[in-house]
Amino acid sequence: MTDTSTLRILEPASGVFAYYDGRVPGVRLHSAAANWLDDGAYSLGIASYAVANGREAIVFDSHISIDHARAVRNHLEGLGVTRFTLVLSHWHDDHVAGNAVFADGPIVAHRLTRNALTANRDKLENGDPPIRPLVLPTEIFDDGLTFSVGDRTVEAMHFAIHSADGVVLRLADVGLLLAGDVVEDTITYISEAEQTPKHVAELGRLAALPFRRILPAHGAPERIAAGGYDSRIITANRDYLRRLLAGEGRDGTPLSTFVADDVAAGRIGYFEPYEAIHQANLKALAAAGL
Repeated sequence: MTDTSTLRILEPASGVFAYYDGRVPGVRLHSAAANWLDDGAYSLGIASYAVANGREAIVFDSHISIDHARAVRNHLEGLGVTRFTLVLSHWHDDHVAGNAVFADGPIVAHRLTRNALTANRDKLENGDPPIRPLVLPTEIFDDGLTFSVGDRTVEAMHFAIHSADGVVLRLADVGLLLAGDVVEDTITYISEAEQTPKHVAELGRLAALPFRRILPAHGAPERIAAGGYDSRIITANRDYLRRLLAGEGRDGTPLSTFVADDVAAGRIGYFEPYEAIHQANLKALAAAGL
């Protein structure tokens, strides 16, 4: 069993729910030893999302454990939802751990997500904590896909940011983007270092979409609860990567100083655990020769 007592249910827009856990000082959910759940997702804070309308809901990512996914489903069922469609933002463990809870409905993902989950199945099912069984997507798409949730339209779009298979959801009626890991607050995590120049270009394409607010998987709960971020979080994440590619930050400057201007301008906040992510990003780019 995974403790869900610190899970918070937020409603950043009408009918849009964020299931947020983490950023709780001194709390670990899985173990004292280093593991992906505590030291990645929970320490940074993570939200999965749902768009609910009548008896239908799209769930965007299945959260960090089976128990978290059950809590999401129980909340939506309490609202009268009986038909669930799970859409995956990408293949990483903290976004697919609860897939089994939604296995009685469609599990939709980009083709590259299904490929990555298949290729990494053994690693995910035997990780710490294990994701077992790992339930694979049942439906796939390439460039994009449009869903109807009651009388609302939700568009899934592919952006190769953070991971080659990145997907965002756009709710045009309220000008909202559900962003997965394509942006983060404080900084983006580099998981495919050699593709960083492409990720920078794709962030430019993302910024060109018509929207008013953006909701990342990893962000500050108070900003998510208040409706999310504006497009400046994309600018901050893109400029951060550009500066790293230009060789900045290799002199040991702490992240707090490196992003001070963005924080002062309100584009992003500062969260101390991202100092370790910053150092990991620098090492990843150096190892890739960038």
